[in-house]
Amino acid sequence: MAEQLNDRGSSGLADKLMQYLPARFRPGTAVVPVVRLSGVIGAVTPLRPGMSLAGVARVLERAFSMRNAKAVALVINSPGGSPVQSRQIYLRIKQLAAEKKLPVLVFVEDVAASGGYMIACAGDEIICDPSSILGSIGVVGGSFGFQEAIKRLGIERRLYTAGAHKAMLDPFLPENPDDVAKLKALQREIHQIFIALVKDSRGARLKGSDDTLFTGEYWAGESSIALGLADSIGDLRSTLRARYGEKVLTPVIAQPTGLLSGLLGRKSPGAGQLSAMESMAGLPDDLISAVETRAIWAKFGF
Repeated sequence: MAEQLNDRGSSGLADKLMQYLPARFRPGTAVVPVVRLSGVIGAVTPLRPGMSLAGVARVLERAFSMRNAKAVALVINSPGGSPVQSRQIYLRIKQLAAEKKLPVLVFVEDVAASGGYMIACAGDEIICDPSSILGSIGVVGGSFGFQEAIKRLGIERRLYTAGAHKAMLDPFLPENPDDVAKLKALQREIHQIFIALVKDSRGARLKGSDDTLFTGEYWAGESSIALGLADSIGDLRSTLRARYGEKVLTPVIAQPTGLLSGLLGRKSPGAGQLSAMESMAGLPDDLISAVETRAIWAKFGF
C-alpha cells in the first residue's frame, strides 16, 4: 500500500513538473498554437487599432514554426476593412499552412464579416458560436458631400489637377454620375475577386445560390452552417481537447513585448518629441478613423 501511494505521489509530482518543461520536451504532448486576429483590417493608428499583414506576419510565422504543432488555431473577431490587407493575410496563412503541412482551424468569436470572413476562409474548418456573425461578402464605399456646407460658409473651393479624373468623388464638389459609374465598376471587380476566393476555399460546402451568398448579407452561426459558410458550432478549448486530447497545449502566440524588445525599441528624446509631433499632426485623421471603426463594428451590433 505504501509503495502504491509513493508511486502515485511520484507520478503526480512528475506530472506537475512536466508542465513547466517546454512543449518540445514533453513526450506525446500535442501542441496547437493559437493566434488571435482581431479588429478592423487596414492601417493601424494610435486611435484605430486593428490588423494588417505587417502587424500579423511575424506572429503567424512563429505559430506555424512551433515544434510539435499538430495544427494552428486562428481566433477571428473582425468586421472587415481593407480588401487588400484581408487577402494578403489570407494568402500568408495559406502559404504557411502548405509549407508546414499543418491544418488550420478557424474559431469565429463575435464576427467574421467582409474582410474578416475572407481571412476565415484560409481555414480548413470554420467553427463558430451560435451567436457569431459571418458573411457580408460584398464591397462598400462611402463619403460625404460638403459642397452646400462650404457655400453657406462662404468658402471657395480651389482645386488644381493634372488628369481628367484626379478629383474624382471630391467631397467638396457636386457628385458626377460618371465618377459614380467608375467607382461601381471598381467595386464590382473587387467583389468578383472576393467571390472567387470564397468559392475556391469553401468549394462544394457552399449550399446557397450566388444571389443569396454574395449580396453583402450576413448570418448568425447556425444559418451560416446551413449555407456552407461555416462548418460547425463549437469553442476553441472543447474542440481542441476533443481532437487532440485533454492535455493538448494551446499557447497563444503574441507580438514580443519583453525587456529586450522594449530596450531595442526605446527612442532618444529628440526622436520621441518628433514622434509626438507627428502624432498630433495626424490626430484629425485618427479621430475620423476612430469614428469609422466604431461605425463598422456598430453595423453588426457590437
